[in-house]
Amino acid sequence: MASLRLASLRMRVLVVEDERAIADFVGRGLESEGFAVTCVHDGTDGEALALTGRFDLLIIDLMLPGRTGMEILDSFRKMDSVTPVILLTAKADIPDRVAGLDGGASDYMTKPFAFEELAARVRAHLRQPGQETATILKVGGLELNLLRRTVSRDGDPINLSAREFELLSFLMRHPGQVLSREQLLNGVWGYDYDPGTNVVGVYIAYLRRKLAVEGADDLIETLRSVGYRLREEA
Repeated sequence: MASLRLASLRMRVLVVEDERAIADFVGRGLESEGFAVTCVHDGTDGEALALTGRFDLLIIDLMLPGRTGMEILDSFRKMDSVTPVILLTAKADIPDRVAGLDGGASDYMTKPFAFEELAARVRAHLRQPGQETATILKVGGLELNLLRRTVSRDGDPINLSAREFELLSFLMRHPGQVLSREQLLNGVWGYDYDPGTNVVGVYIAYLRRKLAVEGADDLIETLRSVGYRLREEA
């Protein structure tokens, strides 16, 4: 099994996002990572839940009905200056990012985004002191260091592109589990990526070639019409 796990597998995350498809995408993804997720689609409800103090991290969209993300952030920071808050927005301009960070946000992500990056930021903000080893994934002879962005098999380094690295890290978090093309597409490339693309198959082929060892079985299995699986005995 992958070694990456937070100290508490049921850390609580509040997602305030009025676009239900995005909220569902983020919520289901974080639940698969072991978090307890509450999603709401209205700023007023989101603010009320945030102010209960029951959550370990907040993910808040800026443009919301009822109360805006910045209004929620302002109210929350008057009560709590420590709990991480990640803002989501379609606004990528630097002044907007600065305003969010100056307003008390811990982090800022622009849409569209890949779930893998959001999950990495959530884990980073929730990491407790002394958890440095949680940045390393191990599945059999495969080892992936999330901070150094290095990969090795049986001690031999493997050079991967940025996208290959993200795809492998996603597979290594779910060893032995069959992942559909749609799950990989959403987790690594983002929720709004063209569902008709063959990019997943192309990058799986890239990874297979780079991870291959002469005389050994492929580490990544293809289950026709179902998806892909990383062998746990990798």
